[in-house]
Amino acid sequence: QQTEVVQELEYQISLLNNEKQSLAEQIKKLQSEIQTLKRTVSSPPPATLDLGTQNTLNPSSTSTATACSTDPLSVPPTDNGQYLDIRGVSEAGNDPTSTQNTSQSHPPSHNKLKSQPPVQFDQPNRKLSPAFLQALLSFCRMCSDSRLGAEVSRIADSEESVMLMLGRCLPHIVPNVLLAKRERMVAHLCQELIPLILCTACLHPEPKERDQLLHILFNLIKRPDDEQRQMILTGCVAFARHVGPTRVEAELLPQCWEQINHKYPERRLLVAESCGALAPYLPKEIRSSLVLSMLQQMLAEDKADMVREAVVKSLGIIMGYIDDPDKYSQGFELMLLSLGDPSERVVSAVHQVFIPAFAAWTTELGTLHTSLIPSLLARIEKLLNQGEHGLDEHKLHVFLSALQSLIPPLFAVVLQNAPFTSRAKLHGDIPAIEVTRFPRPASPLQDVATIIGSREMLSALLLLYDHQLEHEGTTGWDSLLWVVNQLLPQLIEIVGRINVTSSTCVHEFSRFFWRFCRTFGKIFTNTKVKPQFQEILRLSEENVDASAGNGILTKATVPIYATGVLTCYNQEEDRKLLVGFLEDVMTTLSLSHAPLDSLKASFVELGANPVYHELLLTVLWYGVVHTSALVRCTAARMFELLVKGVNETLVAQRVVPALITLSSDPEISVRISTIPAFGTIMETVTQKELLERVKMQLASFLEDPQYQDQHSLHMEIIRTFGRVGPNAEPRFRDEFVLPHLHKLALANNSQATESKRIDIATQLFEAYSALSCCFISEEVMVNHFLPGLRCLRADMEQLSPEHEVILSSMIKECEIKVENRGMSDAQGSMSIASSLVGEDAKTKFLSKMGQLTTSGAMLANVFQRKK
Repeated sequence: QQTEVVQELEYQISLLNNEKQSLAEQIKKLQSEIQTLKRTVSSPPPATLDLGTQNTLNPSSTSTATACSTDPLSVPPTDNGQYLDIRGVSEAGNDPTSTQNTSQSHPPSHNKLKSQPPVQFDQPNRKLSPAFLQALLSFCRMCSDSRLGAEVSRIADSEESVMLMLGRCLPHIVPNVLLAKRERMVAHLCQELIPLILCTACLHPEPKERDQLLHILFNLIKRPDDEQRQMILTGCVAFARHVGPTRVEAELLPQCWEQINHKYPERRLLVAESCGALAPYLPKEIRSSLVLSMLQQMLAEDKADMVREAVVKSLGIIMGYIDDPDKYSQGFELMLLSLGDPSERVVSAVHQVFIPAFAAWTTELGTLHTSLIPSLLARIEKLLNQGEHGLDEHKLHVFLSALQSLIPPLFAVVLQNAPFTSRAKLHGDIPAIEVTRFPRPASPLQDVATIIGSREMLSALLLLYDHQLEHEGTTGWDSLLWVVNQLLPQLIEIVGRINVTSSTCVHEFSRFFWRFCRTFGKIFTNTKVKPQFQEILRLSEENVDASAGNGILTKATVPIYATGVLTCYNQEEDRKLLVGFLEDVMTTLSLSHAPLDSLKASFVELGANPVYHELLLTVLWYGVVHTSALVRCTAARMFELLVKGVNETLVAQRVVPALITLSSDPEISVRISTIPAFGTIMETVTQKELLERVKMQLASFLEDPQYQDQHSLHMEIIRTFGRVGPNAEPRFRDEFVLPHLHKLALANNSQATESKRIDIATQLFEAYSALSCCFISEEVMVNHFLPGLRCLRADMEQLSPEHEVILSSMIKECEIKVENRGMSDAQGSMSIASSLVGEDAKTKFLSKMGQLTTSGAMLANVFQRKK
């Protein structure tokens, strides 16, 4: 939990730092504007363009002009003096008359270019919060924080501005012309030309010349890098703001269209990024038709991951401006197409940008909970219906991850359509939101505060939300009632249908419910989510259909409730509830002789996080001391799952003592149940003292006379040896595992009961097959491995000649190996399957192994047919 708090605090600090930087930039720009206004007041009016016209250039000036710090559109118009330090100093030293004389030396008719009317942009019929729009536009890759970036982001409006720009740019260009021999220098020189090209393209009266200049701009650098593309984009946006939507459509878009299939991915990347950056400045019918189609084509056809990633981000920006409801279905298909992309970076962009922007639009359309979420749920149910022959887990992940990204906007809808929404006030003492109140968002666009508009408004709404849930209920709260009465029951029903043995599916749904509950809050989780799960998870034996194996307690509902809902909050009462639930499930399943898959899935998911190891050991100790042998057996088997993830200190202090206790249980079935866990310890632990204790316990099972005729115990030991032997310490394998397998194989030759002989032979064949690829010393090979194989072959001659052929091949290769002493001495050890004398023999051996399955059930069937 502390790690979670630290991560959340770091995230909040990064947000505040970004905000601080944004405010600093705005202050700097405002100061520059003040200086500009001062100079304007002291100069004759004809020298500059009317500043009032500039305020109309931004299509959403009221919401973004001050908000979007990364948007170069907020850079003040004309020459704001920010970079004119020399002129500023000289002017400061002169008296007002000198300024007046300078301005009067040029006739106004030459000093002022043709005055432009205010540029009008299509205002989309949208209601995005300024914070959300700012966060969305921050994904436009533009640059205005450098000398050149600031130069590009301004378009000169007067002859004076043009001259000043030339005066600033030429000193950077001329030296580079003289030195431009290396490719890097040429690229830098090209970059310095961008402001000049843009300014000329913007102000030139001839359309043909303007087209040629823009063509030069887009082809200026053969493979523009990240910084160079940002510079070009910044210039394109400044151009767009200056000339208006008609010229953007007529002059800039054709340049993009020409490069859509360019051979260099960097050029196609520039096109993809341009579509997003120019979206606010295009005619809205072009935005939702031509540009959308261009991006859709690139998403479907472009082979470069970075291009498709940029396409997805630009599509997200388009979704922030689109207002044609008929485009909803196209947006939905684009979401599914991009979610199915093979590239992780593309899919990440979908969740960071596209889905939040698309969700914001569907929220305004009123279709988030009536169409978008139900469509995804319907696809998940269709997958489950088709999954009789195996569920497509990748598609499930695609749909479920999309649902998960829709949780924050869904919660925002609930808050903004609540009975108390109109009562939310931003004055007075508004407490800060706890740093761990919400899961960490995948991007700023998934931050509920960004969607709502501010952390202050969110805090005010959360206070009213918790009070409403706790004291006033949900009457008339349609959006929340939909979540409680339709969404939750459908999700819980879906959870009951997924395969409990699929750790991937269990993990996916567990994370979904965790984020869902953390987003909707503790009161909601306790009063709305837990009761619905508890209603169907009634912990009684009647709720477990042992004969059919389909009781609800054997389904994935158990691990997803335990790991996705009961772990959301980590107070003492929450931990007690989780411990009690797991203890009750373990008891009920054991007493009902039901499959333990749901309990195992819970342990696997929880065991992946060390925070829950102590808690799980507490649950298991409850099983160790339980009065029922069935429950004690289950506890012993659960230890096997826990051992691999638990640190060795806990294994020594908590696990081994519990297993030693169970290994002396009055019930033989309980003692046998400890063997897999002991085997796993031998496979994973490195402490010598611990390994000796476990080895002694296993030796007592094998050598104590009371276990001489315990068929089930021998079966479990052979199965465990076959599983852990290949990964166990070589000394343990050579001195303990192989000698005891030899003894068991020898004893099986004289087994009178044929069914038992078949069972042991089956397990021995699997164990020897697994161990055959290990490196075995010559001494152990001669004294134990070969003799054991010969004993097993003797059984197989009578029970299954097909397997006897494979065993004979294994034995022959081992004998050849032993005979070639010179080779074995040089190598020091030998591997039967991987170090055969000739490549032909090796191929022959492995092909024979592949002809037969080593599944115990299949082998048993073979033996049954031989009777």
